[in-house]
Amino acid sequence: MIELVVATHNAHKTREIQHILGPDFTVRDLGAHPELSEIHESGTSFEENATLKALVASGQLPALVIADDSGLEVDALGGAPGIYSARYAGLNATEEEKIGKLLRELARIGATDTARGARFRCVVALAREGNLLGTYEGIVEGRIADEPRGDSGFGYDPIFVPEGFEQTFGELPSEVKNAISHRAKAIRALADRLRRLEFGD
Repeated sequence: MIELVVATHNAHKTREIQHILGPDFTVRDLGAHPELSEIHESGTSFEENATLKALVASGQLPALVIADDSGLEVDALGGAPGIYSARYAGLNATEEEKIGKLLRELARIGATDTARGARFRCVVALAREGNLLGTYEGIVEGRIADEPRGDSGFGYDPIFVPEGFEQTFGELPSEVKNAISHRAKAIRALADRLRRLEFGD
C-alpha cells in the first residue's frame, strides 16, 4: 500500500484521485493536517503552482506529497480562465457564479458552437522532504456547452463536453470521467512513478 498526501483541502479532488489510483494507494489530504493552511498559488503556470504547493507541503510533512493545479482554457477567451479558474468570478464565488460568468463572457463576444473549443489541463507535482521528484501533465480537449447540464463532478464539469461525447462531465458517470479526464491522465502517469519509488527502482 502506497500512502500519499494531496496538498489540498478539496475533498472532491481527493476522492477523485483516490478513485483514479485505486486500492493500491491510500490518499489523504490536508484535512488530516489542520496545522497546515491552504498554500497560496502565486505561480504563473499550472506547473509552477503545482510545484509550489507540493514543495511547501512536503517540507512540513513526513510523506510523499502530490499537488495539482488544473483549470479550463477556452479558446475564444484567449485561454481564460486558465490558472485563474478557481478565482474567475472572485475568491469566494460559488461554482454556479464561475460558470455563469464564463457563459456570459462567451455570449458577450458572440462565440458560436464552432468557436467554443476548450480544454481542461492538469499538472501534478510529486515531492518528498521539500524536493521535487517530477511533474506530470494531462489534457482533455472538448467544447463549452450552451448551458450547465448534469450535477456530477465539480467546478466547470457541467459545461464541459469532452471530445467524442455529447454529455458534459457533469452528466457522464464518474467511471467514464475518471477514465478520460485531464486529472486521470496526469495521475496515471504519476502512479507509474510512485510504484517505482515504492519498490526502489
